[in-house]
Amino acid sequence: MAEVILMPRLSDTMTEGVIAAWHKKVGDPVKKGELLAEVETDKATMDLESYKDGTLLHIGVAKGGKLQVNDLLAIIGNPGEDIASLVAANSGAGASQPQAASQAQPAAEKAAEPQPQPAPQTPQAAPAPKGNTGTQLDLSKVEEVILMPRLSDTMTEGVIAEWHKKVGDKVSKGDLLAEVETDKATMELESYKNGTLLYIGANKGDKVPVNSLLCVIGEEGKVDLEAIKAAAGSGGSASAPSGQPSESAETTSAPSGTQSQEEAATNGRVKASPLAKKMAAEKGISLNQVQGSGDGGRIIKADIETFKPSEKAPAAAPSATPASAPAAVQAAPAGQVSFEDKPVSQMRKVIAKRLAESKFTAPHFYLTMSIDMDKAVASRAQINETAPVKISFNDMVLKAVALSLKKHPAVNSSWMGESIRTNHHVNIGVAVAVEDGLLVPVVRFADTKGLAQIAVEVKDFATRAKNKKLQPSDWEGSTFTISNLGMFGIDEFTAIINPPDSCILAIGAIQQVPVVKNGQVVPGNVMKVTLSCDHRVVDGATGSAFLQTLKSLLEEPLRMLV
Repeated sequence: MAEVILMPRLSDTMTEGVIAAWHKKVGDPVKKGELLAEVETDKATMDLESYKDGTLLHIGVAKGGKLQVNDLLAIIGNPGEDIASLVAANSGAGASQPQAASQAQPAAEKAAEPQPQPAPQTPQAAPAPKGNTGTQLDLSKVEEVILMPRLSDTMTEGVIAEWHKKVGDKVSKGDLLAEVETDKATMELESYKNGTLLYIGANKGDKVPVNSLLCVIGEEGKVDLEAIKAAAGSGGSASAPSGQPSESAETTSAPSGTQSQEEAATNGRVKASPLAKKMAAEKGISLNQVQGSGDGGRIIKADIETFKPSEKAPAAAPSATPASAPAAVQAAPAGQVSFEDKPVSQMRKVIAKRLAESKFTAPHFYLTMSIDMDKAVASRAQINETAPVKISFNDMVLKAVALSLKKHPAVNSSWMGESIRTNHHVNIGVAVAVEDGLLVPVVRFADTKGLAQIAVEVKDFATRAKNKKLQPSDWEGSTFTISNLGMFGIDEFTAIINPPDSCILAIGAIQQVPVVKNGQVVPGNVMKVTLSCDHRVVDGATGSAFLQTLKSLLEEPLRMLV
């Protein structure tokens, strides 16, 4: 007898789950204890195992889809069982789909012509099924189909930054398929199956909505590409007909000898690993001058380490060749207006949207305080003499902030519209500058951690942020944020609150200035901090009391160790 599996509550605060991956498809035999799916909750991505033997008869939502707790997730039973009544009872309008989905699955296994005719493109999403089972194909249940995954909690679409494979290439599990630019970062997308890349649904630079057709990987001649493209319906994801693979190949995997020039002429992109880009920037090396030795001419770490400017100097010397450098860096005649427009990245769009909403929705006010850091400077020097982990001033400030928030929970709160949420846990976001903008990884339960543990976490976050290796769970759930520009010599500044936090602390540089102590003017180490507050939640007196506690902890840092 068929049994219904509902979306379980996998954490105390979970109200819905996102299907991160299905490990079984409709028609697969399932045994008790086998991994069915991965479910992304508000806390983590967790494995969901089957608790019975049988056959997977129905999948309630595709990869990337959301389900509320207790919504229909799957049905397991015997092959051929009538599950229409179970689907109708548990998912309402979705009752008409399971039979079609399970019937359409075999259609994906039919042989296809190697060069199918281009599918017609339309600006609208795929229409509802009209009796033809070919148009009822559920792409989420076709093993060969790769859909655009949801790579962050706020992601609605991704931009194809780079394809590392072209149509016809052999692909192995774990191979780098593409780089996808999301609203948070540029992330690498790896293949999770072996086969041949049969179809690419979007060209480099195209936007692809989450769960739209990205590509097809399978056995040549055994996949019905026409049925898959018809099901996708060209809903904005297929930017070029598959009948023109040569053009796709040229735009995605050009020979390394000409690739740098072509890409520089189009949008300035050069295929390089994040680490190679970072090293090149630190050494002042132009990536356009480096010959890549990686897959498809990709520039890797070794290329930067072995690069010698003299190798490429002759090619860059002739000033009469306009293609040797972007127009923006050519010497302009006196009096000529010159500028360069660059497309706005997904990360920058989200930063602009969220911070504009914060600035114009939350009534900001600001409190600035000077803190005597003499004892903090001395304490840090003593700790770093013997400690295996070097402590920064930012680590000390973070620890002091965490302890201050426990004493002033009103500052550790969020505006919820009809209520104010006071958080009893202390999760501190640390603003980290990256190439395309800003990320805010979160040190969780910071009040319970020692200085050494905080230092290790913050260093790890900074490294992974700059290498674009942070995961969505790393930047979710902050209750308070700190932003430190002291290392750039900034004396003081005001920061914009990072929603849903009600406050953010801006930290300036420690300066040696004359101070009065015991009636005498002596040199002292002074640091200025500015607290930006949401006046809907925090009042001036509340914010001032918080800063007084913070000041007392940093001026007597031994109190943080008690």
